[in-house]
Amino acid sequence: MRHSSSRADHHSADGAASATKQRPDWRVIKDLLPYLLKYRLRVVLALACMFAAKFANLGIPLILKHVIDDLDPKVSTQTSALLIVPVSLLIAYGLLRFSASLFNELREFLFARVTQHAVRQVALEVFEHLHALSLRFHLSRQTGGVSRDIERGSRAIQSLVSYSLYSILPTIIEFGLVLGYFAYSYDVWFAGITVVALIVYITYTIIVTEWRTHLRRTMNDMDSRANQKAIDSLLNYETVKYFGNEAYEASRYDQNLISYQSAAIKSQQSLTLLNLGQQAIISTGLVLILLRATMGVTNGTMTLGDLVLVNTLMLQLYIPLNFLGVLYREIKQSISDMDRMFKLLEADREVADTDDARALTLTNRDLGPEVKFDHVSFYYDPNRQILKDISFTIPPGTITAVVGQSGSGKSTLARLLFRFYDVQEGSISLDQQDLRQVQQQSLRQAIGIVPQDTVLFNDTIAYNIAYGKPSAATQEVHAAADAAQMSSFIEHLPQGYDTPVGERGLKLSGGEKQRVAIARTLLKNPAMLIFDEATSALDSKTERALQAELFGLAQSRTTMIIAHRLSTIVHADQILVMDQGQIIERGTHESLLEAEGAYAQMWAIQEQQVEPDTSVQSTYH
Repeated sequence: MRHSSSRADHHSADGAASATKQRPDWRVIKDLLPYLLKYRLRVVLALACMFAAKFANLGIPLILKHVIDDLDPKVSTQTSALLIVPVSLLIAYGLLRFSASLFNELREFLFARVTQHAVRQVALEVFEHLHALSLRFHLSRQTGGVSRDIERGSRAIQSLVSYSLYSILPTIIEFGLVLGYFAYSYDVWFAGITVVALIVYITYTIIVTEWRTHLRRTMNDMDSRANQKAIDSLLNYETVKYFGNEAYEASRYDQNLISYQSAAIKSQQSLTLLNLGQQAIISTGLVLILLRATMGVTNGTMTLGDLVLVNTLMLQLYIPLNFLGVLYREIKQSISDMDRMFKLLEADREVADTDDARALTLTNRDLGPEVKFDHVSFYYDPNRQILKDISFTIPPGTITAVVGQSGSGKSTLARLLFRFYDVQEGSISLDQQDLRQVQQQSLRQAIGIVPQDTVLFNDTIAYNIAYGKPSAATQEVHAAADAAQMSSFIEHLPQGYDTPVGERGLKLSGGEKQRVAIARTLLKNPAMLIFDEATSALDSKTERALQAELFGLAQSRTTMIIAHRLSTIVHADQILVMDQGQIIERGTHESLLEAEGAYAQMWAIQEQQVEPDTSVQSTYH
């Protein structure tokens, strides 16, 4: 198993390296295309509407040219038709303008579903993938940064489609049509000046925008860091208050805002330089074209209508080019934002189901599974071993307690049972099925846990209890709350079960949160139970009342109790004493006391201590 672990570490290193490396733009667009091509017919129809709109747009100045020429006595010889022809041309002019708008709106109407489907599908896949990643990833991630990456990535898909399909691509089509018309209807100088001006314009825009890109990237990094600091500080609001560090937190936040401000100012200054250069190129090209057209009117090779046509076509072409720098920058930024979101999809799952993984099957659902740790060694970091050659068995329907000092590896056993990590050596099995060979979903469905640190959703008490079984009826939720000794508390709340618990459950006391965790685990009704200091936040009276309920529940299930207070596990069928990642003693409460070893010393110390009331008042008391 050493090989698989090193491979996971290698993937993690690769993921860290790739997170700082910008992939080629074509690679990011290639990742997006499958989501856009889900509705191929809509894509084709939208592109057809875009071409139709551009042809109509080109026809507008052509009609206007003929109107002017027909009204010019020097050009038109049909004086009797002076009223009829312009009226018909003006009607055609109006129809073409309407057609251009109509096809543009149809294009957006057809492509809206394509874009929104892509946004929803990508965001959903990233969300699902984040839940599939290992606990190691979530312990090291920055919540604010990840949420901002998803938010910006989703918005970037819409921006990229909007800028490319609605601005860049139509401009390219229009440029091709104008260039073709100039080359066909006038001399080569018109086409030549247009091409040269456009090449110089695009080259200048790309060079300056590329130079500005690192400023935008710095702005985004500073924005993410400031957001991370703000969210982290607000999530730890009570800790900030306990130590009176509001000014310190504000200072840390302001340092990132200062860096953001500096990058934003530099970005704005460079934007001014970009805009001035673009206007100089556009103005030069437009003057040269109009000078050539004016000479044509003077020598009789062109009409006033031609002059108006050339001017109108150039304006139509240059107006969207005014925004090319912005569009190019935004497209580059959208690609960069999408890349960061797609990289989340590429993050190594580390703990993944094998291709032939099967659902966990329990031999006796009424008793619970047999749990076996066979020579298990495990570490989070190769430089610090957590578990060292651990072996023990929990027979079906029995209670095994694990005790030991903090850092001895007790809670790691629970994490490994849920397969948040894979072991480096040895194996863990339920009913003779290696956890690495079964589907994680079925494994976690079979195990319920009451953790020491209970974190609740920012919703109601009823929602948090029902989370153990989302399909549960209201009566089942109330029964679970009653079994967890919290129904009387809920009944005295003004909103009852609809009472909001606040961010991470902060409106409830530690004991109340723990009882919610117990209630939702009871509602889940799993085959195996894990109590990780399940009553540590309860006062002695409530703890004793709840102990009988928990041990009664454990009678028909395989149960593992991770405990600090030894008085809560005296009835366990087996007690494991851990120290520095090893089992140093095992047996029943009586046999371990008789052995007069580490367990007996711990018992003697706790017997001399007076249990404090650990209940913390909630917001609702």
